[in-house]
Amino acid sequence: MFPAPAGTKGIGDDCAVLQRGDGFDTLVSTDLLTEGIHFLRDRIPPRDLGWKAAAVNLSDIAAMGGTPVGTFLSLALPKDCDDAFLDAFFQGYADAAEVYVTPLLGGDTCASAGALTLNVTVLGECPHGRALLRSSARPGDLIYVTGNLGDSAAGLKAILDRIPGSAGTRSLMRRHYHPIPRIAEGLELAASEGAGAAMDLSDGLGSDLRHILKASGCGARIDVNALPLSPELKHFCQETGADPLELALCGGEDYELLFTLRPGTEPPVPCTAIGVITAGCELVWEGTDRDFTGFRHF
Repeated sequence: MFPAPAGTKGIGDDCAVLQRGDGFDTLVSTDLLTEGIHFLRDRIPPRDLGWKAAAVNLSDIAAMGGTPVGTFLSLALPKDCDDAFLDAFFQGYADAAEVYVTPLLGGDTCASAGALTLNVTVLGECPHGRALLRSSARPGDLIYVTGNLGDSAAGLKAILDRIPGSAGTRSLMRRHYHPIPRIAEGLELAASEGAGAAMDLSDGLGSDLRHILKASGCGARIDVNALPLSPELKHFCQETGADPLELALCGGEDYELLFTLRPGTEPPVPCTAIGVITAGCELVWEGTDRDFTGFRHF
């Protein structure tokens, strides 16, 4: 119903891309976090919630290979959201703003009859025509991810199940509370002539990879034995009986970068090769007879 104007890339990527005419494009994204769906207010420190609200939006700029410029924050506040909570929340938001040099430029507040709801809009920029898009994968491209997969999902499981916090478990919980947007890595990828498609992993590889495949009109083969799993995740799964593949492929909220590179391209960032883009539309999980669909919102 909403075709993008000529020269603009609208719905379908991590950010909209707007031409500016000065050699750069403006990147715009927005994200909603609702209490009870995206976070539990009694289980996440408010300072961590402030950081996370900013960081998950900055991750969209990273996925496009852009530099963040500023954010706008809107809040619907229930009556029991007191000054101490808000002070800590805004300190966490300010921590992220300082680290990534991305000032808060405005927003809105209103009362909420129920849940605390946060909405962040983030602005970024990139050289004209250099944004990383989901539609740029080609058969033969190798598929990579930064970092480890599944740590955040394991951390969430530990939080929800109130699993005693060993050092390893606390590390996993920290990965859930305090995601790191891969801004520097996204910039390096955007500068690479061999870069293909890219996006960030918010809903799990099993879901997010399908967005690249649909946008690019391709299929893929993924070697599940090549997935980067942290020692902390492996130990957690051994202790709790959790399924590491389920956490890594379906848990979500890793906020690592998923991207493709043309054959023969040296990866410009630390990453792990996990598969290859294929012709057709089939997604094959090599090393298992299971299918993985990732998190679904509805």
